[in-house]
Amino acid sequence: MYAIRLHAFGPAENLLYEEVEDPEPGPGQVRVAVRAAGVHLVDTTLRAGKYAGGPIPVPDLPTIPGREVAGIVDAVGPGADPGLVGRRVVTHLGMVPGGYAELAVRDASAIHEIPDGLGYGEAVAMIGSGRTTMGILDIAEIRADDVVLVTAAAGGIGNLLVQAAVRAGATVVGLAGGAAKVGRVLELGAHHAVDYAVPGWPDEVRAILGDREVTLALDGVGGALGRATLELLGVGGRIVLFGWADAQGGPTALTTQDLFARGITAAVAVGARVLKRPGGLRGLEERALAAAGSGALVPLVQSFPLKDAAAAHAALETRATTGKVVLVSLGDHNGMGEHRGVAVAEVVPGSGIGLGSAVLVGGPHPHDVGAGSGIPGEPPAGPDAREAGPVEVGG
Repeated sequence: MYAIRLHAFGPAENLLYEEVEDPEPGPGQVRVAVRAAGVHLVDTTLRAGKYAGGPIPVPDLPTIPGREVAGIVDAVGPGADPGLVGRRVVTHLGMVPGGYAELAVRDASAIHEIPDGLGYGEAVAMIGSGRTTMGILDIAEIRADDVVLVTAAAGGIGNLLVQAAVRAGATVVGLAGGAAKVGRVLELGAHHAVDYAVPGWPDEVRAILGDREVTLALDGVGGALGRATLELLGVGGRIVLFGWADAQGGPTALTTQDLFARGITAAVAVGARVLKRPGGLRGLEERALAAAGSGALVPLVQSFPLKDAAAAHAALETRATTGKVVLVSLGDHNGMGEHRGVAVAEVVPGSGIGLGSAVLVGGPHPHDVGAGSGIPGEPPAGPDAREAGPVEVGG
């Protein structure tokens, strides 16, 4: 098979497309012919050798990065159900990398069948970013009377939070970098979208809201932007933190004085809290996939060919991406396979990586779908009614 391998920590160019030995499934495992593999901002910090303090072990080199894959089961190991061969599945590889490849192995107990009509790229978006989104929403408890401010609203998690908040009946303000992404946030259903790259953007938010204040901030960017977001929070407001965009900025700085001064509350939705979640992460994954399968959430996806993983990393690090970034096999260039309709930004080889926007292709609007999605305002789907540090941003 072909895979992306990292032999030395450093820049994106260190990601090499190489031919390696096919993995074989062990006892109780399946092998997946990968059609789409997720790219996470954590992957970029691990590659650069700058990851520290989080729950993910730094890999031994050489390594195949990536921990989110979707595809077709093509082989099973001893003790695994042979009836799984040929099934369309998606899985998170947990703490063990190996996703940037044409083949990957995983315990059969950890895979999910992809809902009918959901593409491989969409499924990858929901197994990682989607499950994190469900955890954030559980803590945020969005109400119809909320004014919700979402940072990086065009990113892999941000675009899902915008859709969920709109469905809950809240007034939604999305922050995004650049005119194209601002436009994309409005297309997602946000009532207002503001370009955080423009100086004085907090004043624009205040002018838009008039005598209303932000009651809930959902922040995965941190740094100076996260702090400015916190300053927009009204008396008695809530802020839910779910990571930060880069190691230099760090998480949003706040103190107990901030909490007491305005009576606000702050919660962290990732890291130790989610890893210690009763019942584990599988319930969040099931709910995320069900939400996408029903059309309640339509993830934005931007795809790169597997061989162009270096370009995908560079684009993600410079915030030149929209939605969830996935690597796709040559046989399924847009990563969708059979699909109901998805927001896709496809990168054409040789066209450069600084696209910075997605193209909406079909798919139901988040306002026009039925119940049972497991997001605010709906009955939970599935049996249940991520890591701290950088998260995919792209917005």
